[in-house]
Amino acid sequence: MKKALIAAVVVASLMIAGAAFAAGQAAKNTGCGLGTTLFKNNADNKVLLQAFQATTNYTLWNQTFGITTGTSECQQPKDFVSNERATEFMVANMDNLARDISQGRGETLDAFAELLGVPSEKRPEFYASLQSGFARIFTSSNVQMASVMDNIAAVSK
Repeated sequence: MKKALIAAVVVASLMIAGAAFAAGQAAKNTGCGLGTTLFKNNADNKVLLQAFQATTNYTLWNQTFGITTGTSECQQPKDFVSNERATEFMVANMDNLARDISQGRGETLDAFAELLGVPSEKRPEFYASLQSGFARIFTSSNVQMASVMDNIAAVSK
């Protein structure tokens, strides 16, 4: 049963990759991530290697990391907060930052604004926009850090 399922997945992957290849999208159809990095120079005209590339990108969940850090052949969205120190701070303090954003004030929020380079005279407006956009920033109890960073960038425009 497992072999049949694996075979079906491989066949489906090959069909999808083959269709994309036929459409002239061979180098762009697999996305970014570890698979793209590993098979970078070998997958341009090979459907099977593109299928492995796409499968590796998807199954190891490394595209989110690549997009967040700008690695693994990924590019960060232009609105993404690219401050590495702010990202590290978010990883260590996301719960406290959520609390402070919900209140519109707090030491964690002050430190985060400092890392983002928000001028002190614009912080009250920044804090108010984050507080009013709290539900759009923290979309669920299991929200990922990368999503929170992107949501903060979108809300604080």
